[in-house]
Amino acid sequence: MSATKPWLKFYDPGVPETIKYPQIPLQQLLHVAAASMPHKASTSFFGTELTFRQIRAQVLRMANALIKLGIKKGDRVALALPNCPQYVIAYYGVLSAGAIVVNINPMYTASELKFMMENAGVETLVTFDGALGVMRPLAKELTLKNVIITAVTDYIDGMPVSTAESLKLAAGWHHYSELLAGAPDESIPDIEFHSTDIALIQFTGGTTGLPKGAMLSHGNLIAAVFQGSHWGDFITAYVPIAERSVISVIPYFHSFGNTCCLNWSMRNAATQILFPRFVLDEFLDAIAKFKKITYFPSVPTMITAILSHPKTAELDLGARIGLISSGGAPMPKELIQKVKNMGIFFTEGWGMSETVSVGIANPILRQKIGSIGTPQMDDEVRLVDLETGLVEVKTGEPGEILIKGPSIMQGYWNNPEESADQIRDGWLSTGDIGRMDEEGYIYIVDRKKDMVIAGGFNIYPREVDEVLYQHPKIAEAVSAGVPDAYRGETVKAFIVLKPGMTATEQEIIAFCKTKLAPYKVPKRVEFRSELPKSAVGKVLRKMLRDEEIAKSKR
Repeated sequence: MSATKPWLKFYDPGVPETIKYPQIPLQQLLHVAAASMPHKASTSFFGTELTFRQIRAQVLRMANALIKLGIKKGDRVALALPNCPQYVIAYYGVLSAGAIVVNINPMYTASELKFMMENAGVETLVTFDGALGVMRPLAKELTLKNVIITAVTDYIDGMPVSTAESLKLAAGWHHYSELLAGAPDESIPDIEFHSTDIALIQFTGGTTGLPKGAMLSHGNLIAAVFQGSHWGDFITAYVPIAERSVISVIPYFHSFGNTCCLNWSMRNAATQILFPRFVLDEFLDAIAKFKKITYFPSVPTMITAILSHPKTAELDLGARIGLISSGGAPMPKELIQKVKNMGIFFTEGWGMSETVSVGIANPILRQKIGSIGTPQMDDEVRLVDLETGLVEVKTGEPGEILIKGPSIMQGYWNNPEESADQIRDGWLSTGDIGRMDEEGYIYIVDRKKDMVIAGGFNIYPREVDEVLYQHPKIAEAVSAGVPDAYRGETVKAFIVLKPGMTATEQEIIAFCKTKLAPYKVPKRVEFRSELPKSAVGKVLRKMLRDEEIAKSKR
């Protein structure tokens, strides 16, 4: 086995080469946790705790309430909620009712939400008071059958409790807490499940520009959480189950937070320390109340902000956090070293919504900084040429990453053409360009669609980004291909400087000239106070590129 998979010998001690995945619905993880640790806190939300037993009871009440509303197996229920106990309850409640969760970012615009909800055939929506401005007219326009509303603060002790009247809910709408109070049935619904049943529709961007709903089965979600959980076994094995916890600030409506925080917490009977948003001072104040936290899934922008804050030194994070995993964007090398110097174990990986956020990750003990790591257990990876997509490239040469494994989606909802184009013979085309070394470690070169062709040369913006991050004055940077009358495209760098620093365009370009071939050097530089980011802190390169294209057409 290791002859064809050279990376297996670099797995951390205790990490299995293969996993026997239980053929169970995802919500069964909650029942196991509740039976094992009934009195342990499942959620900690601004100091208010709910035990696994309490969460289980509310999940079953929600499931039976939904069934009473007419929701059947296979129906789609949209969750447009921040991280809060209500999300946890609704998520497993929807699944327990046999329905499919449609994950929705509540901060999206009305047009984005309308497309996704119409595409998925959503008839039931669970959302919160902060999104009512957009959701009220949208729910009316889409003639949704069921709308369930909560106030985020309803699950915080000492805060005012909302009612249907105080939220001014429309006739026929349901108040979340009142719905549960009126549904005393805590029996497990008698529904037959199969591992191939769709559990989650996770919308993701794509080459067409329109969001596509990745169909993720119960089997996909179980595989992803078992792969992600076992990957950290070497560290978490030292933490008794009664003491395990996870920082849940990555949004649950994103596949990274869904797998590595929410479902990870159930697989490990870990307390979820819930944050509905990332507010740095608020975050650090909350973390200070916990003596030891097992796991912190994060993104580079978040880690940068935390390590730059003066309060961080007082917290002694090295003694407080056991393991940090980073995803969504490359982590600058100097930042990785800072984390390690603090005594925190670190791993960086790669995943997509289509793979339930897992797939390739760095072993914790034998990392190669700059790489995204090796294929995880039971995953296969091929790198193929960019022209035909058929011929495997030689070791060390760039090619598109194809991946096959147990967490690969079933296809895109209501989009058979795109599904057939993206998955062939079980192999998912990722759109990422990478290279693999002789030991099986993979290095992302760039996104296929981000590649810049300037004067006939192929330029990978990620390579330029790595150089920009080496500049001592730069806090954040991203490069993109922008229209150029002479070269067709050229490279432009967008930069946020560290506090108190000043720099010129010429200075940045001169620095890049010492580290890059002339054709790769940015020809333009723009300084900004901040860069546009996604909900999980990923810099939106495409948005910046689209802005430049729009400017060129004026």
